[in-house]
Amino acid sequence: MKKLNSITPIPKAHQIIWWVCRGLLLVFAIYGMLNNSVTMFLMGLVCIAFSHLWDMFQMFGGKSFITRVNYFSQTLLNIFMVYSCAVYLLNVRTNIHFLDVVSHSFSGFIAAWYGYDLAVVMQGKKRHLSPALASLFGFTFSLFIAVGWELYEFTMDRVYGYMLQTSDIISETGLVDTMEDFICCAVGSLVGMFAVAFYRNGIIGGKNRKKIRAEVVARSKQDRKEELEFLGLPPD
Repeated sequence: MKKLNSITPIPKAHQIIWWVCRGLLLVFAIYGMLNNSVTMFLMGLVCIAFSHLWDMFQMFGGKSFITRVNYFSQTLLNIFMVYSCAVYLLNVRTNIHFLDVVSHSFSGFIAAWYGYDLAVVMQGKKRHLSPALASLFGFTFSLFIAVGWELYEFTMDRVYGYMLQTSDIISETGLVDTMEDFICCAVGSLVGMFAVAFYRNGIIGGKNRKKIRAEVVARSKQDRKEELEFLGLPPD
């Protein structure tokens, strides 16, 4: 495997954020171990492993599309995991409902952002994907993850007697909790879908916004020209 090599360099600011997040997650795991909380300890270890996801893509991805996933998605994921662990720690002693709302909204935003980038890189360097289609994939990808999470919560509650959905088997509270989570995730996904599409296509962004926008417009015109030629239709 030839890709078992050096990791693609990323900006210093993102490196600092990553290592700060990893340090905080390690503290969370150690805190759980010292307080006899297996859940917190394992949660911290899993989060630390996921904080190296992008690095593993780079090292073990070979020549596949996964090596082209943008590092910014890892930054968002690391921040979200630290936030989620902090919320979990707070909810051990209290129950602040709006923090759960923020968690599911933020998770939807991140998943939609990641889904957009994943759809684009899966197409390869020579095949361009419509921003609208990539956005739709990002949105549905995020909702798919939300469905998977709620299935996990339901299974854990019914099989192991947990209270992840905050209700017993004869109460409708769990249904309300699930639908609130879905709605929050859908709102976050919608915002994330537009945010990543606008950012990746130069509508919003930093100093290179105009250059990126010009490249996107030129590429779109070329794609349209090739499409009409393939269909045997006259140019616009």
